[in-house]
Amino acid sequence: MRIKRKIKIKIKRKRKIMEHFDTELDVLKQKLLTMASHAETAVNQALQALAQRDRDLALRVKEDDRIIDQFEVEIDELVIQLLTKAPLASNLRLVTTAMKISQNLERIGDEASKIAKRARDLSQEPPVKIVLDLPHMAGLALSMLKGALDAFVNNDPAAARALIPRDKEVDALNKQIHNALVQHMVENPDTIGRCLHLMVVSKSIERIADHATNVAEDVVYLCEAQDIRHTGIKSQAAPPTGA
Repeated sequence: MRIKRKIKIKIKRKRKIMEHFDTELDVLKQKLLTMASHAETAVNQALQALAQRDRDLALRVKEDDRIIDQFEVEIDELVIQLLTKAPLASNLRLVTTAMKISQNLERIGDEASKIAKRARDLSQEPPVKIVLDLPHMAGLALSMLKGALDAFVNNDPAAARALIPRDKEVDALNKQIHNALVQHMVENPDTIGRCLHLMVVSKSIERIADHATNVAEDVVYLCEAQDIRHTGIKSQAAPPTGA
């Protein structure tokens, strides 16, 4: 009887540990999603400041970047605590993936801050008379980020794989915008400084898409235990065991 009682106590204790761990995992996920919301808002506001020549909004985006930085610090601290408690390999993958996603979100916040800085500077100068598809490019990059985060929440590696090739579309748009700005600078040398600012903006949007791609690749690793970075194996699902 004493042995049975000890076993029951151990099972009960283990169940409590698992419940506590699951609660902390939920906190981690919520912090990550809140951080993602701040990063997405920062990008949208930076682009709005650029389009509307709103210097005050641009300055606010730069100031709010510290909020995203603080989220990264808090998530890192929580990850360190959870790493010592993770009972399963899948738990370890989830915790480490969350930390990597947090790092990419922090860098997206940095890119939003760069865009805001250029928006601030450009707001003090005459507008460049050239049509650029920056809003479409930014929409694609942010759509990729949202898709990658949805795939994380839904544990959907197929959705994550499907959005990775879209990064090439963003790269192509960045190249088109770069070439258009170079041509404009050749024809209008007085716009060189302003065009360089716009090149930085375009490059920052392209980098946001890169970070979204990183998040998607992390989701595949989380769900399939397969690292697809640098492999060229992006779109197809992992082969079944023993194939």
